Amino acid sequence: MTEEPGLSDQYRKSSPWPLLIALGLPLSEIGVILGLYPVAVGGLLLLLGSIAGILRETEYVGSPWPVFAGMSAVLIVVGIGVFFYVGGSLGLGGGALTFDGSSLALRGLSIATAGVIGVVGAVVGRSRTRAQPGV
Repeated sequence: MTEEPGLSDQYRKSSPWPLLIALGLPLSEIGVILGLYPVAVGGLLLLLGSIAGILRETEYVGSPWPVFAGMSAVLIVVGIGVFFYVGGSLGLGGGALTFDGSSLALRGLSIATAGVIGVVGAVVGRSRTRAQPGV
């Protein structure tokens, strides 16, 4: 009899990533669909981080940081594309972002913001991981 029931002999630990993916997906959808800016950004970052983590845990990739940065860059492109597609524009004189009152433009900005935070977080995370001895 094993000391940890429910786990096979090959895998001695359970993974937290499926739970985090199951939490990140609805949070990101709810945030983007309902226009809840912080929920959308947090949900998208949780979803991408969980995907990168599960890929690292299953040893498909050597480091999760390039995967996280790549997926975040895709979010930047998609978010900016949504912003401009629905009528958003850059105010060249004042330097402000403008849109015609459509909340869809704000949703595009939330997607792009999550991407920017993800890319910056991946760069910082990768540099901190390299600086630690034994990692």
